[in-house]
Amino acid sequence: MEGNYIFCSQDETSGLPLYATTVGYWEHQIETHRPEGFPDYQMHQVLDGFGEVVVNGKAFKVDPGNVFFLYPDMPHSYRPLNQQWKVSWVSFNGREADQMLLFAGIGESGTGRLKENKLIKPLEQMLTLAMDNEQETNLERSKLLYGLLIDLKYQLLTPSHSHQEFDRVKPVLQYIENNLQRALTLAELADVASVTPQYLCRIFQQTMNIRPMEYINQQRIKRSKQLMFQHPAMKMYEIAGRVGFESSSYYGAVFRKLNGMNPEAFKKLHGLVP
Repeated sequence: MEGNYIFCSQDETSGLPLYATTVGYWEHQIETHRPEGFPDYQMHQVLDGFGEVVVNGKAFKVDPGNVFFLYPDMPHSYRPLNQQWKVSWVSFNGREADQMLLFAGIGESGTGRLKENKLIKPLEQMLTLAMDNEQETNLERSKLLYGLLIDLKYQLLTPSHSHQEFDRVKPVLQYIENNLQRALTLAELADVASVTPQYLCRIFQQTMNIRPMEYINQQRIKRSKQLMFQHPAMKMYEIAGRVGFESSSYYGAVFRKLNGMNPEAFKKLHGLVP
């Protein structure tokens, strides 16, 4: 495969929940320094050779079978460690980009290891599409990007200790589910797992790829949506209180952050306005 670099026109795709901005492949990836970071999410797959990735001062060695992820505006650099460093990549953005990465098991900039050392199929398809910026082609790249992030969930290797630590986290998840309607503290959750709050944060991040309090907010918003469907006439402040938010304004802010719209707009979108 010859090296190429494709800029994806965003005239039609920037309104999508997830869209590609650039796709490329270098037969010899050059040294790159970005002290201010990059405006989009990036995923690179190493196909041949060896390189080093530095993210916010932390260095990672990468070789064939490795992928590395870079979050927006995160200071980073990467460089080859031998004469031939083949790398393919895709840059992307969209309001659901962060959640799609979390689904795949990625919660921050860093590296991962694939189960198979071959170019991920959706990425290969994105690279072999016609090198034009027709609307249909760019929409197809964004469709492939969505499939790529779903596939990653099953293609990335997980640490050998993750199952044991997930067993420790499971009762915490159940406790959260049973107590979403009231305030929850990190110390309280740590007591459920019989660990320190610091250790709970660490194993929660490792197994769930999200911090405990962020997970709680996600589950509260999920339950609030269920209440909207079950009780369309219920006021927003009532829903906020039932799912553990101390104020309806904070509930609205969290809802917008996770869904790209406020609760009222969500109800209207789904025909739930009485």
